[in-house]
Amino acid sequence: MAGRDLRALFSTNDRQLSASEAFTNRHGQWQLVQDALAEHLARIAAPGFDIEDLEAPRANVLVFHGVGGIGKTTLSRTLEAVLAQSGQRPARWGEPVWPARPVLLPVRIDLARSAGTDFERVLLTIRLALAAHLGRPLPAFDIALRRYWEHQHPGESLEEYLARGGLAGRFGKSLPQQVQSALGDVAQALMLPGTVGGAVGQLTGALTQALRERRQAVKALAGCARLADLLEAEPDVDALSYYPHLLAWELAQLPADKQVVPVVLLDTFEDTGTRTHRDLERLLQRLVWLMPNAFFIITGRGRLQWADPALEGQLDYTGPAAWPGLATHTVPGPRSAVPITGRQVLIGDFSAEDCDDYLARRLAHDGEPLINAELRAVITARSHGLPLYLDLAVLRFLEIRRSGRTPVPADFEADFPALITRTLADLTGDERHILRSVSLLDAFDLDLATRTAGLPHQAAAARLIERPFVRTDEFALWPHHLHALIRSTLRTADDATDDRWTDADWRAAAARALDALGEQWRTATGPNRRLLVGCLRQGLALARDHRLDLGWLTDAAQAYTADYVWEPLPLPDTAGPATPADALAELLATLARRQHEHRSRTVERLTAILDTGLLPAELTEMALYFRAKAHRDLGDTAASRDGMHQVAAAGGRYAPDAARGLAHLSRAAGDFPTALGTARPLGWAGRGHRVLGDIHFAHGDMTVAAAAYTAALAEADQHGNAGERAIAQAHRALVLAFTDPYHAEGEVDYAEQLLAGLDQRATAFTAQVAGLVRTAGHDEAAFTSRADQLRTEIAASGITAAALLLELAVAFHHAVTDDAPAAAAAAARLRDLTAGGNYAYYADLAHHMAGTAPERSSGVRWADAEEAVRDRWRALVLDRRTQ
Repeated sequence: MAGRDLRALFSTNDRQLSASEAFTNRHGQWQLVQDALAEHLARIAAPGFDIEDLEAPRANVLVFHGVGGIGKTTLSRTLEAVLAQSGQRPARWGEPVWPARPVLLPVRIDLARSAGTDFERVLLTIRLALAAHLGRPLPAFDIALRRYWEHQHPGESLEEYLARGGLAGRFGKSLPQQVQSALGDVAQALMLPGTVGGAVGQLTGALTQALRERRQAVKALAGCARLADLLEAEPDVDALSYYPHLLAWELAQLPADKQVVPVVLLDTFEDTGTRTHRDLERLLQRLVWLMPNAFFIITGRGRLQWADPALEGQLDYTGPAAWPGLATHTVPGPRSAVPITGRQVLIGDFSAEDCDDYLARRLAHDGEPLINAELRAVITARSHGLPLYLDLAVLRFLEIRRSGRTPVPADFEADFPALITRTLADLTGDERHILRSVSLLDAFDLDLATRTAGLPHQAAAARLIERPFVRTDEFALWPHHLHALIRSTLRTADDATDDRWTDADWRAAAARALDALGEQWRTATGPNRRLLVGCLRQGLALARDHRLDLGWLTDAAQAYTADYVWEPLPLPDTAGPATPADALAELLATLARRQHEHRSRTVERLTAILDTGLLPAELTEMALYFRAKAHRDLGDTAASRDGMHQVAAAGGRYAPDAARGLAHLSRAAGDFPTALGTARPLGWAGRGHRVLGDIHFAHGDMTVAAAAYTAALAEADQHGNAGERAIAQAHRALVLAFTDPYHAEGEVDYAEQLLAGLDQRATAFTAQVAGLVRTAGHDEAAFTSRADQLRTEIAASGITAAALLLELAVAFHHAVTDDAPAAAAAAARLRDLTAGGNYAYYADLAHHMAGTAPERSSGVRWADAEEAVRDRWRALVLDRRTQ
């Protein structure tokens, strides 16, 4: 309800100041639903209402939006029960104001990703509800549905699908019979021979022709002007999204005593997509637009943006002219006699836009906002959408203004201690202790909360998570987290309560939290990458903020690097590392960020970390190894070899990786006998099969190389190493792209699937080059365009090996097309890239493929006869020409 803000009015002598406040409650939302439905029923009963008018503005949708956990789903379920008269109406909710006819039929649909709801299921749910209520076919829709079903679900009956998906249990099994009845009636009217079940295509074809010819036999369906067009359209999901027009038309044909108005409640609307991917949202918007005689109540975390003209092209119907009710905002208030216009209803916490609107409206002077835009932006940012913070900020604004000073942004940089007092007011001692403890954590479960607090039982934590300032996401790694503003206030504001904590109390709780996180990670059943990264993120923050020993974080950091996945980790917000935890956080963040920046920047960052001397020995080896690896990527062989030797000599966790690095360096130098001798004893720890594959690939022995990469892939599968699996598959795809481009298409696709969700820049380049090699010899313009684009991307990364692979692919293409000048240019580029001495043999390979002699010797020491190497690479070109 809306009213006067008496506190604000009695805080100033300025009689020109107007103050108002808005309260959001479920009673208000119920009133809005009643008003909106009454207006809707009056509109569709008016003589001028036309169900087939596709241009008139729509006013058949009401939106409730707010932050997660504020009760939107509960409201949606309660509305469904009350409208269906299947549940007791809340005490404060009054009697409905609409007439007994037509009947309102609520249909609630959960759009959450976890529910697996797609557009097909949405439309079937609405039709099933009508089937259960009406007990009769809706021929225009049912015939189109049957045609769609035969094309999209061959071999699966509608009845089987409904039973398997649980819809039959919810609505009964009458729909398949009604669809069959509709088909039978039309077949009889058209005097078609045989059974209907196996002749849907014949029936719809005959019906379409009859509709076009306006035959008397199909007079009942002829009134649906667009039925023939829909029956002729390709029966795909896009066509299905226009079938609601048929459903709306059929509802309009029902006799007066059978009239029904579906009230469709679409919950968790935020899961229909993102601001850039609106495929499902577009289909749902068509549903709402094409059924103007139905009413839709949408609940989600954000406003519906359909009235925004900027969405033109992303959605079919946009702008305030199409959705006048969605262009304005409503705060639930007392029922009024005038029709409501705002159909976007905020519940719970406010969005940034709503915070600004709230502050602008809360205090006004001569009709203008008293709080200026700059102050509103500062207050909004610090509020995290919490209405209580906005109230307190308004009071602070008036208090400062009363002192004779103009409020400035710095006045609102501090938190409000009153938030702590109000939050803790009705909590028990144990609950207050738990609350302060979990404010150290980004997210938590009952066990983590209890152990962080140091309590012997979970009862207090179980009570605490029921409080409204604790948000829950059942699908998160740790399901519970504090409201962001409550959390930051607990940790930073002056705590004047009697049981406030000292600095030692906070540090002790942080130590308990760190130990508890480590225990969860160590005791997890099987490898759990998600848990590892989550524990690292929270554990590093705790160790940094409270200067704790690294403990289990060292082992976790080594496990993080072992899989080559590289999920982003936050960089510490400091001028430079001051503690071992700072240095470790900087190290891991640098390793993750190297996938997105030039390798020279990686070398700089790792050198700065090593120079601090803060890392323990085993983590120093980690930094040394990855710096040596970055040096190798940059072509700095001497620095890379020096670092690899240091790590290998230490004999620690990264010694096998360093041995592999030395083998790569020998291969880069063209010393293949040494590389081969180093690779053979590496085993899984040193990824020996992959190294052997690299060596055989350089020799053009693609069959042996493919076998080596296949063995590497099998080992990665055996050890559950997702990163190594992607690397091995990308290289296997590259080898097969040279020998069998048709088979390689699937291999490249598989490599890209394995890379999805990983952050492996070099491996991604390998997979892209494999895709390029697969198309060598075809479509010169397309090949060159893709190669040029890839060349630019690789240059920005500083990964020399990827640049060489790309130019080798280009040389292969020109050799296949027998373009001697272009092949010579590719060989020249390879000579330029290898001018420092590393990978000098790549220019030799380009000449081998083109059947020309290298201009000068690269000094390579092959592990096989050079003539055999030359013949193999030339054979690849000749085979591709034949293909």
